[in-house]
Amino acid sequence: MKTIFTCLCTLVFVATFGQEKQKVENTISKSKIEGHIYYLADDLFKGRETGTPENKLAASYLANTLRSYGVKPNPKTNTYYQQIPLIKNTPPNNISLTIGGQTVKSKVALNAVPIEYNGEAVYLNYGLESDYKDQDVKGKVVIVKGGSEEKKDARGAFGLIKRKREIAETAGAIAIVELLNSEDQIWGFISHNFDAPSLELGEIKNSQLKTEGISHIWTQDISHEFATTIASKRALGATIKMSGSKKEQVTSQNVIGIVEGTDPKLKNEYIIYSAHYDHVGIGTPDATGDTIYNGARDNAVGTTTVLSMAENLAKYPTKRSALFILFTGEEKGLLGSEYYVANPVLPLNQMVYCFNSDNGGYNDITKATIIGLPRTTATKHITSAATVFGLTAIDDPAPEQGLFDRSDNVHFAAKGIPAPTFCMGFTSFDGEVTKYYHRPGDHAESLDFDYLLKFFKAYVLAGRTIANDPVTPFWTAGDKYEAAGKKLYNR
Repeated sequence: MKTIFTCLCTLVFVATFGQEKQKVENTISKSKIEGHIYYLADDLFKGRETGTPENKLAASYLANTLRSYGVKPNPKTNTYYQQIPLIKNTPPNNISLTIGGQTVKSKVALNAVPIEYNGEAVYLNYGLESDYKDQDVKGKVVIVKGGSEEKKDARGAFGLIKRKREIAETAGAIAIVELLNSEDQIWGFISHNFDAPSLELGEIKNSQLKTEGISHIWTQDISHEFATTIASKRALGATIKMSGSKKEQVTSQNVIGIVEGTDPKLKNEYIIYSAHYDHVGIGTPDATGDTIYNGARDNAVGTTTVLSMAENLAKYPTKRSALFILFTGEEKGLLGSEYYVANPVLPLNQMVYCFNSDNGGYNDITKATIIGLPRTTATKHITSAATVFGLTAIDDPAPEQGLFDRSDNVHFAAKGIPAPTFCMGFTSFDGEVTKYYHRPGDHAESLDFDYLLKFFKAYVLAGRTIANDPVTPFWTAGDKYEAAGKKLYNR
């Protein structure tokens, strides 16, 4: 009898899983995927930079696509939008910098406090606390190497920006210039990001019109050749001229929709399906002269996974409800998701999972890479769904990149909501991935759509099985965010 019961349960499971697979295949096709991605990555949108008219056009396309599926709008506004107030900071048009009589060409402003200076400069190695011992820098410019002895790359240097600026300001310096050891490709990313307008959440107030602190500039110094040249000089002069940044009020939009679940109890729990739709706009031209950073991979692909999920669930709802969020401002510092968790349209403790999708590139079309795969109890659903469509789900192969904390999912994770990120397959963070990352060449026609068809089906099937599981997903025991989850859900 036990054997018969087990066989019957197995048959029911297989039949049910087969029905779920068929539901996925009924709504997802290569032509639909191509249509969304080619449109969102078209030159028409000029790289979908947050705060631009083209970004708003993209938001309108997404909102009307959700409407066409029958997805319900944002319950707080009865539209598909969540308006986000932003402050746009436009960097100085020109920075002139001379050190030791040598004109510095490659430079960006990290803190654009207006300055006109012609006087003494002091070289202080990495510019950390011990480097200031017995040094008089009051009223002078401090020249330092980027990063530290332990963290010499651009990311390490970025993490020390605030600390170095505070040390220099406390010591009485009027400006800090960091010489960053950066090859041309990385410097191109840096220049594009800091020379472009930046955004922050909020509305302009009188106190925000003035940039606080001291002037702070990064310059490119490959292999620290210039730092080595000036390190032994006792007398060092510097000339700096830099205007301040311009501030103005802009708005952008998260795009939001809802599909109600079918189970009388489980419909009060929501799965969030999320991705960011913004990209980095127009920037430095590539070898072909192309200046539009189209963002097909990053993140028209991720945006289209959410649209595919929405179309599927509007036709075949799951037991749990679905909340679709397409974020703006991810490329400006995860601003759309930061704003959302502070201003949710539904209580956060009803959100039991966030299934995010974000991409840079891929180098293995047999894989789906899930950042945080083993960190939640839904792992089996994701791996099984990938297998059904001929893919292998793998965990983050490059933990040193800190990818879990670099996408919108992290704001939900910090609140306690289990939140992995579903990415195209990569087995290492190598040149095949980064050659398209924030580059003008990230066009739709360079994508493998046969692979993407499997990828999209795997995402949608995984979402469906998580949303239909009688057991609510949670963090794996011992995870960094488990305590926050217990607090959020009162477990």
